[in-house]
Amino acid sequence: MTSPAVSSRSLPHPESDEIRLEDVLHALSDPMRLRIVRELAVGSGELSCSHFDLPVTKSTTTHHFRVLRESGVIRQVYRGTAKMNGLRRDDLDSLFPGLLSALLDAAGRQAGRLGE
Repeated sequence: MTSPAVSSRSLPHPESDEIRLEDVLHALSDPMRLRIVRELAVGSGELSCSHFDLPVTKSTTTHHFRVLRESGVIRQVYRGTAKMNGLRRDDLDSLFPGLLSALLDAAGRQAGRLGE
């Protein structure tokens, strides 16, 4: 993991070459985190944390975002007072070609099958 930047408003993220497959798979194994990633994958930009309406407490939501960030699945940056989230698709596709697309396709089929 990279060390935190000098600003207290910067968040630590792994460099691309530090992202590990087992961390990505762990992060995406949770239904709430997979839901976040699916929403991020639909758009082309960043979404604020408040955009996501998850059926969990705020502290649990914060935990899910931290796991996704620390695994290298998302990048979080502060824009004013909002914490913005973006999918690190380029990094993930470069490191694990086809993995993210296959997982998102499978998650979409499962959601359709379960009526979610």
